[in-house]
Amino acid sequence: MRQFWRRGLFWQRGKDEDPVSAGEAAAAAAAAAAPPPAPDPAAAAFFDVDNTMMRGASIYYFARGLAARRLFTLRDLATFAWGQAAFRLRGTENSEHIGSAKEAALAFVAGQHVAGIVQLSEEIYDEVMADRIWHGTRTLALQHLDAGQQVWLVTATPVEVARTIAHRLGLTGALGTVAETRDGVYTGRLVGNLLHGPAKAEAVRALAQREGLDLARCAAYSDSANDLPMLTAVGHPHAVNPDAELREHARANGWPIHDFRTGRKVTMVALPAAAGAGALAGGVAAGIALRKHYRSG
Repeated sequence: MRQFWRRGLFWQRGKDEDPVSAGEAAAAAAAAAAPPPAPDPAAAAFFDVDNTMMRGASIYYFARGLAARRLFTLRDLATFAWGQAAFRLRGTENSEHIGSAKEAALAFVAGQHVAGIVQLSEEIYDEVMADRIWHGTRTLALQHLDAGQQVWLVTATPVEVARTIAHRLGLTGALGTVAETRDGVYTGRLVGNLLHGPAKAEAVRALAQREGLDLARCAAYSDSANDLPMLTAVGHPHAVNPDAELREHARANGWPIHDFRTGRKVTMVALPAAAGAGALAGGVAAGIALRKHYRSG
């Protein structure tokens, strides 16, 4: 497992990385929990999850839940936590490592039933994630809902986990990384690619076309400069708990900045925040533990 983590932190970009396909797959898989309210159906808000809607990384908390069920060892969890903290503190995400993860991403659930992963996601959200939601960010989301606008989460986290978070928060739905399924069982392949960086922007555009949204009237919220493609795709970008690069960009462009953190440096170390390749590494390792458990059972 330790060797796998080292590999997870040093993937190389594949030549076939395609943000458009990832975005289209995420939009196609997006299902609204309820029809949009009437007052403003052409506007929507898009929220990143890790360190924007939630303190730390959703996939890390999912792994914690697996560890509590003995599907993921505490030693593996500690290794993951340290790797993600170091990843965040470097302040940069090695985008060249993301593409080659396409075949490995979500392969961990190959042969597993979607319903089982959904049930785990719901249980673990209630146990571990609910208390990590930023109340300030949720308030921003609720303001959009109150204005009659759709509110979508947009994240590299597997869509099943993202949908659970959106449902529990009363949001419209979620755009996340999509794993291929057949007859309710995961095949171990991705549909498109990771929903990361430019792929998030493509997902937002595809969803806007499907839902009849006017992106010039839409808003987007994120903590990371990696999400600049999504932020610049809408008319009203916002920085939430921003990293240094995004804060500088937001100030230079007059974007609103919301910071709900206290003890910023401590939070950065104690609550690892994964995105893109980092989140994928956690997800793959968590899933490998699941896979080993079920095969040995």
